Amino acid sequence: MKTIKTNKSIKTLFPVLIAGMMVVLQVSCSDLLMEKPDSFYDSAKIFENASNAQLGLNGVYNALAGIEHYGQWEMAVPTSDDMYFISGTNSDGSRRDISHYQLSTSNVWVTDLWKNKYLGIERANSVLTGLKGMKEYASGDEEIQRIEGEALFLRALLSFDLVRYWGDVPYKTELTTFENSYQPRTGKEVIYDQIVADLNRSKSLLKWATNGTNTERATQGAARALLMRVYLHRAGYSLDSETAQYVIKDEAERQQYFQLVLDEYQAFLDNGFHGFCADGYEQLWKNYCENKIDPKESIFEIAFFTPDGGKTTAGTWATYIGPIISSSYKSGRANGFFRVIPEWFNYYAAGDVRRDLNMCNFDIDANGNQVPKNNKTYYPGKWRRYWVKDMPKDPNNTDVNYVFLRYSDVLLMAAEAYNERGNATEAVKLINQVRSRANAPVWDETVAGGKYTDLFKAPQVADLAYIDDSDMKGKIRTALYWERGFELCYEGTRKYDLIRWGILADAIQLHKDTRFGTGYAAPKNFQKFKHELLPIPLNEIQINSNLDNKNNPGY
Repeated sequence: MKTIKTNKSIKTLFPVLIAGMMVVLQVSCSDLLMEKPDSFYDSAKIFENASNAQLGLNGVYNALAGIEHYGQWEMAVPTSDDMYFISGTNSDGSRRDISHYQLSTSNVWVTDLWKNKYLGIERANSVLTGLKGMKEYASGDEEIQRIEGEALFLRALLSFDLVRYWGDVPYKTELTTFENSYQPRTGKEVIYDQIVADLNRSKSLLKWATNGTNTERATQGAARALLMRVYLHRAGYSLDSETAQYVIKDEAERQQYFQLVLDEYQAFLDNGFHGFCADGYEQLWKNYCENKIDPKESIFEIAFFTPDGGKTTAGTWATYIGPIISSSYKSGRANGFFRVIPEWFNYYAAGDVRRDLNMCNFDIDANGNQVPKNNKTYYPGKWRRYWVKDMPKDPNNTDVNYVFLRYSDVLLMAAEAYNERGNATEAVKLINQVRSRANAPVWDETVAGGKYTDLFKAPQVADLAYIDDSDMKGKIRTALYWERGFELCYEGTRKYDLIRWGILADAIQLHKDTRFGTGYAAPKNFQKFKHELLPIPLNEIQINSNLDNKNNPGY
């Protein structure tokens, strides 16, 4: 579990939560915003003091954990962008069908993810409602405000997932009753308004991180970084579920969102705490596998902990994503379900330390030796089971956290906003900060090897016909296309970057002739104006008449 100085780790609270709060906060395994919970908590009991209210909040965090949510199922959703995918193309009704764009409305993983998003939102709604009935709430008690701030952040995070994955969905922020169990779709812009309101309130209630902060809990920085991500998505393209076409706001409104991104970034600068991991890029990722805290760069992590190897609150980071490891090796096996498009190996500049960390083309045998693979088989390398120090409690399940927000993303989001606001100088400066940490050549038009054409054009990378780089704004957009890939690959952002940039279909076709071969099925299967969204699960269409038997486009 995390090594921390203050604030109990979420990991340390999971056993307590499982023993107690899973009883009082248990809800239906169906869609939580559309059905009455099977059981309920006694709000007068749970919210009689801050300690009990904290247990209620732990129940919201718990909804993110486990194999069937961020522990494993979530891994499949952002795959088959232009960088990586799940190995094996046979239909399985779960992860492979998600990754290879051969989804049906009865996909079991999509169904579970839908349920778990709503489970977490319902629990957050319960906490937020219960807090308002406490006498300490009206008096502005600091502990109650912190709990509220964290619950608002978690509701916003899960609501953002709903919008990115499904678009317009049933949505509400009050507790489920018999009368409001089944909801029609709410437009995504209305949901976005609620997300922004939640995060603005959250950041006003939460404190900034310090050296002793637990990164498994929301902070003011987490709320502000998520706001930056939300604003960029609102400024970009999205698939309209009614017209089955991309929509984007007018330029004046987009500019307002870009400025809001910069306002949040300025708050990071004013606070001054967050920055890069002092021990470098590789150690940052070893820290995740070793469960070491690094609140400087790691802004928010989703925590996993299995006391006995069970899957309820466990993850499979470093097991299913990472290099294959022999089942006889002391750290426990790793299955290596994911593959990286091999062409990316040559896109990294000479000396860029991220290349051999992000991509590895070897297995680990029973003695811990690296067994080289061929030049087409690369695994994502950010999570590696042999970096895990604790002896395995289960062959598959781990306590390794998933990083949801980190500081390098904040810098690149700010760079994008600066560029769209016409400040190329600041945009390039921030891109270079990220590249410098990675020992990659910086963008400097006066230095050989640092010009735009050296770094972001063939033969260093592939030329992009779908981004116009005839002016400086286009050049920076191209630079961000590559830099966000080099820095943030496999962290769940890239597919949704490509969607909001309106180029996912184009980017997938870039590697249609990859040397990996037909294992990368996305170029053949992806359908524009359909696969940007997941299908609403069939059982939800069947039980909720307010959905009018209508699914997302193409399903």
